[in-house]
Amino acid sequence: MNNNSKKRLSKALAAAGVASRRACEQLIFDGRVSVNGEVTLVPQTLVSWEEDEILVDGKPVSEEESKVYFAINKPKGYVCTNKRLSKRMKLVIDLFDEDRRLFTVGRLDKETEGLILVTNDGHFAQKLIHPSQNIQKEYVAKTDREINPQILEKISNGTVVEGVFVKPTKVEKVRKGTVKVTVSEGKKHEVRMLLENAGLNVQNLKRIRIGHITLGDIAVGNYRNLSQSEIEGVFNS
Repeated sequence: MNNNSKKRLSKALAAAGVASRRACEQLIFDGRVSVNGEVTLVPQTLVSWEEDEILVDGKPVSEEESKVYFAINKPKGYVCTNKRLSKRMKLVIDLFDEDRRLFTVGRLDKETEGLILVTNDGHFAQKLIHPSQNIQKEYVAKTDREINPQILEKISNGTVVEGVFVKPTKVEKVRKGTVKVTVSEGKKHEVRMLLENAGLNVQNLKRIRIGHITLGDIAVGNYRNLSQSEIEGVFNS
């Protein structure tokens, strides 16, 4: 077969709905992908579905399937990964009654609840999580203290997360001990660290918006299909 009809391994895996392209590259680097019985550590390896047998974690991956897009209200205690490290570990994808391989777009930490997107479309995921997109994410946090102007200013002034200085794009008081924070950097534990830096103990943290997609009235543990306009809004951004 002509090489022009082949795809890079990482791109082929993303198109097949294994994960985002970046996450697929990491799977390859971690030695979890084999081609024709041999582990490959090179994302640029050229493959074709007609000629090559591709396995991820020992399981065969088939050519791309129809794409699905969901918004779920993640409960506390669930983890945004496809790798189960113990039998007691609860994964977000366990909440779906789907035969196809799904994965979360980005992550919420175990103790944070609220909106997360789930799909089998690696290109959709890459579009959302790529840093150049600067997609805003909005959170509501219940804390142990009255939210006064000094605390709002402290949160707004930002802090250092993972060695990088970050500032929220918007901070506003909701009621006595509840504050709404909007960020675009997406660093791990960013919102919690912004709040803790302001002297607040976070009692509950919920994400309610990702870009133009909102949590709405989805019950905890339930999910809905994204609308066509929501999907197109991601690809056209």
